[in-house]
Amino acid sequence: MTSPSPGIRDPDRLLARLRMVHEGIRAAVLAACDSQTTDALSSIAGDDAGDTVYAIDRVSEAVLLASFEDIARDWPLLLVAEGLGVDGRQVLPRGARLEDAEIAVLVDPIDGTRGLMYQKRPAWILTGVAPFGSGAAAGRLPTLADIELAVQTEIPLVKQHLCDVVWARAGAGAAGERFDRLTGVRRPLVFRPSAASTVLQGFGGVSRFFPGGRDVLAAIDDETVAAAVGHAPAGRAHAFEDQYLSSAGQLYELMVGHDRWVADLRPRLAGTLRQRGLPEGMCCHPYDLACELIAREAGVIVTDLDGGRLAVPFDVFTNVGWVGYANPAIRRQIEGPLRAAMARFGMGAAT
Repeated sequence: MTSPSPGIRDPDRLLARLRMVHEGIRAAVLAACDSQTTDALSSIAGDDAGDTVYAIDRVSEAVLLASFEDIARDWPLLLVAEGLGVDGRQVLPRGARLEDAEIAVLVDPIDGTRGLMYQKRPAWILTGVAPFGSGAAAGRLPTLADIELAVQTEIPLVKQHLCDVVWARAGAGAAGERFDRLTGVRRPLVFRPSAASTVLQGFGGVSRFFPGGRDVLAAIDDETVAAAVGHAPAGRAHAFEDQYLSSAGQLYELMVGHDRWVADLRPRLAGTLRQRGLPEGMCCHPYDLACELIAREAGVIVTDLDGGRLAVPFDVFTNVGWVGYANPAIRRQIEGPLRAAMARFGMGAAT
């Protein structure tokens, strides 16, 4: 973590500004989804640091830069996001030095791009803010553990009229609202992570979105559930899964009580892929978890793959594994079997 700092100046006003930025991005992306074809939105626009960039991403990036240029007049900042060139960084206002930045802002303008551009699943706009004054002088980047303010906004499907916004300040709990695009009405959103003491008859599982190594990830999932609750009788199912191709979406599902656990083990799969002569696969990056503070403030337990606090730096390169549990009882039931299964497949604790 960075050196101690006085915190974020005027956080409530900054939160209001960030929510306006998110609303602008949401409106622009929705307009593009409503007026352009899937083929146009899914065309590859570049391959910047962190991930493939699609045409739909360029829509959000244009709003992003203009909006944060405006915010930087009041809060000089380091912006970290994919699509900002080779290192994913931009000091704002333009011409300012890194030492001038008082906050660092980690952003994913669209988390869940692929699902959204095919109109399969909502995506999310993510922003996490950490104080940065002392770290800038020493040349140190903040980590996810330094984030003190976060906002997460749903980009709904075109046919979807309700969409959620959630936010949190460190130590102050999470809050949210549900926005009706048809009427303009905003209502408070209440968080209710699952209170179930078991994964039986609930949703959860190991993320396995892409070809390559999915057999290993599925085997770990199967072994974990079997060790936790046994095998289901013939013709029945003990538990269920939902592969939401968005880390923020997975955290949201935990926050609102839809899922009971999620494990993203993809960084630990690299060794298996090398043994098979395959390249390392796509993994979660820090910007995909820019809003994990909100899940924790809502009562969800979020850890790294060794059970500790997520503390990866603000960048667009680091591969991140994580696990989320709806409550302590689910963690007690799943964590041990999950680690045992990971170890059996050579994906145990990092050395």
